[in-house]
Amino acid sequence: MLDVCLAGTGGMMPLPYRHLTCLMLRHEGSQLLIDCGEGTQIALRRRGWSVNPLDYILITHFHADHISGLIGLLLSMGNADRVKPVTMVGPRGLEKVVSSLRIIAPELPFDIEFMELSEPMEYLKLGAFDITAFRARHAIPCYGYSVEIPRQGRFQVDKAQALGLPVQTWNLLQKGQTVEFEGETYYPEMVLGEPRKGIKLSYCTDSRPTDNIVLGTKNADLFICEGMYGEPGSEAKAAEHKHMSFAEAAQLARSAEVKELWLTHFSPAMNHPEDYLHVAQEIFPNTVCGTDGMSRTLRFEEE
Repeated sequence: MLDVCLAGTGGMMPLPYRHLTCLMLRHEGSQLLIDCGEGTQIALRRRGWSVNPLDYILITHFHADHISGLIGLLLSMGNADRVKPVTMVGPRGLEKVVSSLRIIAPELPFDIEFMELSEPMEYLKLGAFDITAFRARHAIPCYGYSVEIPRQGRFQVDKAQALGLPVQTWNLLQKGQTVEFEGETYYPEMVLGEPRKGIKLSYCTDSRPTDNIVLGTKNADLFICEGMYGEPGSEAKAAEHKHMSFAEAAQLARSAEVKELWLTHFSPAMNHPEDYLHVAQEIFPNTVCGTDGMSRTLRFEEE
């Protein structure tokens, strides 16, 4: 399963009732953060989630409302005596940007490992998370991310018995480990069925609609997408500022055949996004307006 917390839903500037956009994911003791705007720590603490076990930080782009909370977050992790490295992913130039910000935090008790993106579509393996990074279309280089939790096939008892493997080895193979028995090497794929459907979450903010977003988010269980402007007829304003309207986000969700759409990254001028929710729902009915702290646990499909 995958725990999801949309800690903040604001764009451009924080408001008393709306933190800047950030998303935290948890899976089997590992945590992944996408974007880290001002107030991220407060938003997560309000939800009751700690940043100490954070393993991966994915940055969409280098506008301040998506990265200005990063140094405070890293300092808090350091003050908690963390020594385990943190992996950080983002567009080309990420290491230079973070190093510049770290002028006020030159010493941390842990290393930062950087992975910089440059291709239209890139695939990464971060622990148990399979990541697809897809280039968006904004005023500066920007990426959206799909995070997948793969699910292996069922353990085939008959195959294990046919191979003469003792019961003591089954659990190891089921967990994906190789087993040595009586001089022979046995691999998980020898006793597992076809991979089953996993979990897929997609996240994209600060972009015009593109085919690349549709490709990167295809068949997601949950698509979290910016809705900077809600009112009908706002497409010209959205195009001018390289953002999306509610209607455009809903059209992407429909084209990508996702299961559910959460709108986020609202303009500070839009006090009540829910007033325009019907605009998106007319195009993609399973749409909701995100709120700070909104959470969900995505589970594997029942069989």
